[in-house]
Amino acid sequence: MALFKLFFALLLLCTSTYGAKFTFVNKCEYTVWPGILTGSGTPPLETTGFELPQQSSRSLQAPNGWSGRFWGRTGCKFNGTGPGSCSTADCGSGQVECNGAGAAPPATLAEFTLGSGSQGSQDFYDVSLVDGYNLPMIVEASGGSSGMCAATGCVTDLNKYCPDELKVSNGDACKSACEAFGKPEYCCSGAHNTPDTCKPSVYAALFKMACPRAYSYAYDDQTSTFTCTGADYTITFCPSIPTSQTAVVNDTPTTLLIPPRRLLKAHQSRVLNSQVQ
Repeated sequence: MALFKLFFALLLLCTSTYGAKFTFVNKCEYTVWPGILTGSGTPPLETTGFELPQQSSRSLQAPNGWSGRFWGRTGCKFNGTGPGSCSTADCGSGQVECNGAGAAPPATLAEFTLGSGSQGSQDFYDVSLVDGYNLPMIVEASGGSSGMCAATGCVTDLNKYCPDELKVSNGDACKSACEAFGKPEYCCSGAHNTPDTCKPSVYAALFKMACPRAYSYAYDDQTSTFTCTGADYTITFCPSIPTSQTAVVNDTPTTLLIPPRRLLKAHQSRVLNSQVQ
């Protein structure tokens, strides 16, 4: 009886301490270096960045209450003879480990806030393009209960459809309108810092058309934040064949061939009309 009580106590301790397992999968045709930034007031994970060769995976355990974000760095060069760097989403540490630094935009971000572990406490998660886009990414929940527990992310290669004014010089990433132009109406800052005063721009609409479940601008909460309880999560870079869950994340890429141009032309016409008036 005493042994049973000890086993049960240890089981409760384990389940109350470890909130979720994050598994990173690289299906890209190149190496990805995931970066990790832990939120203020929560304990860091065992690493802040690592190398993930193509067709490989790695899992990390996170405690209850953990919050933070993940992203994929590309085109990195770390040779041990001096500070290294990445061509997209670099964290500026000069090392494989990011050491508490975040991603330089443009970067596709996966953001999490895990529940406290108490009964009914939920995890919140999203994939954000608010800081721009550098590679396809999806998040899938498994083993969870309550909440939507839905897949989210961006399967479409937005770099192929990025407007010229948002492209980075090498074409490996697509800036957000905020990063490209720095205007309050795009950044939801200053007089535009509320949901009522900051509406989605034509560029945010383009991102949303391509990736309906991802955050396209700062106040895109209603269709972009997801919940689950007691789940583990898989973050996949460059997902290939959609599963039953990921199929709903993807929008048919061919729908992007003409509509974004029409959206941009309509936006330019509205700007010209407003200047004339």
